[in-house]
Amino acid sequence: MRFRLAMARESRVANWTSVPLPSPMQQTPGATTSGGDQHAAPIPPDRTQPWRPTRNVRALALVSFLTDASSEIIAPLMPLFLVTSMGASASMVGLIEGSAESVAALLKLASGWWSDRVARRKPLIVAGYALASIARPMVALAQSVLQVLMIRLVDRVGKGIRGAPRDALLAASAPIEHRGRAFGFHRAADHAGAVAGPLIAWVCLQGMGMPVRQVFWVAAIPGALAVLAAVTLVRETARERAPESPREVPAVPSPPLPGDFWRIVVPMLLFTLGNSTDAFLLLRASQLGVPTSLIPLIWVLLHVVKSASSTPGGALSDRVGRRPLIVGGWLLYAAVYLGFAAASRPWHAWLLFAVYGIVFGLSEASEKALVADLVGPRKRGTAFGWYHATVGIAALPASVLFGALWDRFGAPTAFLVGAVLSISAAVALSVQRLQSVRQT
Repeated sequence: MRFRLAMARESRVANWTSVPLPSPMQQTPGATTSGGDQHAAPIPPDRTQPWRPTRNVRALALVSFLTDASSEIIAPLMPLFLVTSMGASASMVGLIEGSAESVAALLKLASGWWSDRVARRKPLIVAGYALASIARPMVALAQSVLQVLMIRLVDRVGKGIRGAPRDALLAASAPIEHRGRAFGFHRAADHAGAVAGPLIAWVCLQGMGMPVRQVFWVAAIPGALAVLAAVTLVRETARERAPESPREVPAVPSPPLPGDFWRIVVPMLLFTLGNSTDAFLLLRASQLGVPTSLIPLIWVLLHVVKSASSTPGGALSDRVGRRPLIVGGWLLYAAVYLGFAAASRPWHAWLLFAVYGIVFGLSEASEKALVADLVGPRKRGTAFGWYHATVGIAALPASVLFGALWDRFGAPTAFLVGAVLSISAAVALSVQRLQSVRQT
């Protein structure tokens, strides 16, 4: 089969506009032709062409960097702000964060489907970033838990609008043999922004003596820059549409997404039920004795590791397959949660946060690349919508359950349940038989 490189303006690939790729029936080392997991041996990278991110990959990475810098100025301070200033319980923190993520998930499903239908991604991407950037700093004005909840919901509405179209555009903007690396590069930039954000918050709190509410206003600056970058730098990509003759259109509509895609959704749903909001990790760190003034720095540590491991993790998935890295990441997640259950000293929290960052390096880019591998470009926005919906909808019961277990039985029990669910999900994904591999 053949694919067209989306970014013909890159001089390095100006003459590489159509490259033959092996069909699913062609053997690659370790591949199977029937019933096996062809993701164990994806198409090897073309080593004659050194990988460089295309213009769109770089632009989307910059936008995510700035957006995460804005978001993460607020995120590490939010749990303690809710508990100490608003009097919220752990269950309420879980309800707020879980509700916000679930709203975002439902909108990702709708926006992904719509971007496929209209064949345009950028308007939804820009609108999503703009809405979130306007709403996020308004936390500084909140006077009640309900107001914080409403602001968080609007913020996540913006995330929901942009998420699936952005991932579909990113998949279309990278050659298939470097798809995992491209997603990893994007996640690395995103997490680098999550390093910059808490550092800005820490400087504002410690160096400038700002109160927390004023720090929240600072988040408006990188948010505005992110919207500007999305408007001026991100480009639509030309997507091939095969003409359909009347005889090619089935009388009964076929399922829009392949069965292999749905087979990976169930393990992802199970994993997410044990993957509560990271706000609980910050509360646990505080419980273990990490000072409030250092909470932004422990959050920085987490995202330094995330950023450093994301691109290598995505590139590794291009070499050895998506599933081994996802399963490995989920098992490491379980180990981290078991560690938080048993932790008793401040340094335990620092160590566990560092290891936790590797989980994302292994699994985040691999999961998204696997979705793109299983679904063709014309349905990819819808597929990413369902992927994000699965993760986000389960975030509400996961966070509410975790908070309830924390309040009733203590933090160790809550972390133990999360670890068990993660192990179960890893086993479920391991036994799935995946056959279809897309070459576009």
